[in-house]
Amino acid sequence: MKKARCHLLAVGVAALIPAGAAFATNPLIMDQFTADPAARVFDGRVYVYPSHDIIAVPGKGRPGWFCMADYHVFSSQNLTDWRDHGVVVSQIDVPWVDSSSYSMWAPDCVSKNGKYYFYFPARAKNGGFRIGVAVADRPGGPFTPEPEPMADVRGIDPCVFLDGDGTAYLFYAARKIFAVKLRDDMLEVDGTPQVVENLPTQGLIEGPFVFERKGVYYLTYPHAANKTERLEYAISDHPLGPYRPAGVVMDESPDGCWTNQSSIVEYQGQWLLFYHDHDLSPAFDKARSIRADRLYFNNDGTIRKVIPTRRGVGIVAATREIQIDRYSAASRDGISVSFLNPDNPHEGWQISLAGASAWVRFSDVDFGNGTLTTVKTRAAAPAGGAIEIRLDKEDGPVLGRVQIAPGSVWTVVKATVRNVSAGVHDLVVTQGGPTPVALDWVSFE
Repeated sequence: MKKARCHLLAVGVAALIPAGAAFATNPLIMDQFTADPAARVFDGRVYVYPSHDIIAVPGKGRPGWFCMADYHVFSSQNLTDWRDHGVVVSQIDVPWVDSSSYSMWAPDCVSKNGKYYFYFPARAKNGGFRIGVAVADRPGGPFTPEPEPMADVRGIDPCVFLDGDGTAYLFYAARKIFAVKLRDDMLEVDGTPQVVENLPTQGLIEGPFVFERKGVYYLTYPHAANKTERLEYAISDHPLGPYRPAGVVMDESPDGCWTNQSSIVEYQGQWLLFYHDHDLSPAFDKARSIRADRLYFNNDGTIRKVIPTRRGVGIVAATREIQIDRYSAASRDGISVSFLNPDNPHEGWQISLAGASAWVRFSDVDFGNGTLTTVKTRAAAPAGGAIEIRLDKEDGPVLGRVQIAPGSVWTVVKATVRNVSAGVHDLVVTQGGPTPVALDWVSFE
């Protein structure tokens, strides 16, 4: 166990997040930095192909800038438990890539003819960004890179869209967004890449992603209209356009992350937006973390603006350690969130309830058949304190009350709960007394 500082309440020991811990909250991946998520659905699972941020040091990338040496793949069936399939492509394994550039930027992956094609950009040994392809028999790899980059394509952020008739189209960015049809082998372009017209001409535009819904083609892209990127989109009746700008998918990051790149997929009857922010590195936005939130359409097919959340997507079993600092809603006052260990943000966060009316709500908790009898929480309260566990809303039925003895060390405390309802509900934790309480997680048994 590693010593940790708790600067909210000056309390002390933080547990390491166990290997293989599940997260249905944002960010999705806690043990490493991830960005630019390309989400795809293969064989009933969501696969996410992000870039992999690492911290540059002298001799290894450009300090203070983006630094990426390889790619991992993550997958989930329930949007709660994410499996890391490990490194699937590395810059040292691609013959044409300048392995001193650490420039393995935003990728994508699609499936056709029983094969999986992974598209990635990188700086070439002879200069400039090129786009390569690696091929696998399974969505989690291993992938084998082609020995040469795609001919006649120079740029970054590839996205490949497969239309209903099987035709594939490549989209990518090079100060503008380009599009071109692919040959059946998925390795070569069929024609000359053309600029996608009618998109913004002022401010950086990059990271295209294309999907289809009800005969409408949607092209999403990050656009730095002001200081940082927001996610915008355009629509068309054909994959190659012409496209018409239609609105904003997500506003600029309220936390100041300069970049944002996204993908949109339908999974198990709901539409999901995968994107990134810098949750695990708030002072340095070149070390980012992928997120997911639900996305909804209006009746006319336009996209409702997505408001980023800590909670994310996925149902959490009540018997798991519920990370309530990733809340769905909270009281206006009396709530503070900080890292458990400022020296290692990958350990996660704690939340402080510091007001007589402080509360926090965590949505979509599965209480099973309702036979749970005990609640436990990892907590600390220097002056002693209490919390109340409620169902569905802040003034909802009280399931139990947990009393926390005075002390500055994290302690797991248990209490009896009654009248737990079966099924999926919101979990609400309220402050049960006048003194502040710090909480790591809540769980039932």
